[in-house]
Amino acid sequence: MMRSLVLGLLLSSTGLLCGCGQVVDVTKTAKEVYAPTRPDDVEILTIVPKDRNFAEVATISTSHWVPDQTAKMHNALRAKAAPLGANAVILNSSGIDYNGYLWATGTAIKFK
Repeated sequence: MMRSLVLGLLLSSTGLLCGCGQVVDVTKTAKEVYAPTRPDDVEILTIVPKDRNFAEVATISTSHWVPDQTAKMHNALRAKAAPLGANAVILNSSGIDYNGYLWATGTAIKFK
């Protein structure tokens, strides 16, 4: 009994310490359903492409990244956008919050 209690407390405290990890939220905005793409093929863009037509697939946001983890953050965005069929994520805004963590919001798109 005591061992179970100690183990439970240990796991709970570990969960609290690790619960502040990176978060990627996706909200699907397209009615259409697209075939998934490969995460490695999803581009990260900082400007809206003017030379290609596209459809919005989803809004996407992420937070709580250490500033030197920008590449990992981009890969996490790719991993969440790819199952929706996105070809790219346009980063609408990004920055560092008051705790020193990197955040970003964007739009996942599908090229026509």
